[in-house]
Amino acid sequence: MSSISEQIMEFAETSPEGFPLRPKNFLHLGSRPAVHQAFSRLARQDRLRRIFQGVYMRTVETRFGRRGPSVDKAIPELSELWGEVIVPSGGAAANLLGLTDQVPMRRIYLTSGPDRRLVFGARKVDLRHAPNWQLVAPHRPSGTLVRALTFLSREEVEDALGLVAPKLSDADIAELLAVREILPVWIAEPLNAFESHVR
Repeated sequence: MSSISEQIMEFAETSPEGFPLRPKNFLHLGSRPAVHQAFSRLARQDRLRRIFQGVYMRTVETRFGRRGPSVDKAIPELSELWGEVIVPSGGAAANLLGLTDQVPMRRIYLTSGPDRRLVFGARKVDLRHAPNWQLVAPHRPSGTLVRALTFLSREEVEDALGLVAPKLSDADIAELLAVREILPVWIAEPLNAFESHVR
């Protein structure tokens, strides 16, 4: 019969990269102490990485050795696990849209959940609780633009909209206009100029 560690890894290796593994989901394999000990052993062997308290992910074998899971693949999985919206921060959104060439030193995501720090080996990722208006239209161009605008000064908003809005679809513009009432005035008012796009 396979050991608890082997059974955990059998499941982990059939799961997609970035899939969260929690000891509490493996208690059918043995006692709580035995399962936790197995996870700790696998982490010491670098077959799993402890990303957050009670959350592990398998490492990936490459020709250069083992590496941690991709952050880009892990974040959507954690979003589903915790039932939270998790989206790139304003600085990352502004960089993605070409509104700044500054690359954030640390990866920061905004979340509807509590603040957390995730550890992917040497890389650390911060999740920061954000108000609902900063989380609108997750994973949509309109939402990315809202978050990018929060990174800019108020004086830069109109110019940024002038650069990005022409690249958006009418549906994206309609999404922006639909959430105006919960946006700060300094973002909402410049959006009025785009009402003609959805008539």
